[in-house]
Amino acid sequence: MEHLAIMKKEWKLTEKIITGEKRIESRWYKNKYPPIGKIRAGDKIYFKDSGTPVNIKAEVERVIEFSDLNPKKVQQILEQYGKEDGIDEQNIPKFFKIFKNKRYCLLIFLKNPKRIEPFEINKTGYGTMSSWICTNSIEEIIK
Repeated sequence: MEHLAIMKKEWKLTEKIITGEKRIESRWYKNKYPPIGKIRAGDKIYFKDSGTPVNIKAEVERVIEFSDLNPKKVQQILEQYGKEDGIDEQNIPKFFKIFKNKRYCLLIFLKNPKRIEPFEINKTGYGTMSSWICTNSIEEIIK
């Protein structure tokens, strides 16, 4: 399976994927949404910042899923994996405020990140607010 991850541009995390500072992509949810249960080692993820073309590709090395989270578990996950997730130690309190009431967390360990020839996507049918798209082939959503 192939995936498209749309990142918050203001968090500046895509560059950290390329430099290796960010080796984990985390997704935090109140309810179960893709890619929960749909992503596995060996899958490919394409990344883009919001409002920009897709320009990075990485492979999934492994995935850890957490459920039934509470603020204490969220804090533990951030402390244990925050650095690999590209979160500077001084920013952990900021991200804790954002994630403290989430019930699910997905940690996706990345390998072999690289820049690719930029391309645009068509999110028709996926919802304008979707930040993750699972597809059999990225070709299905290229404009």
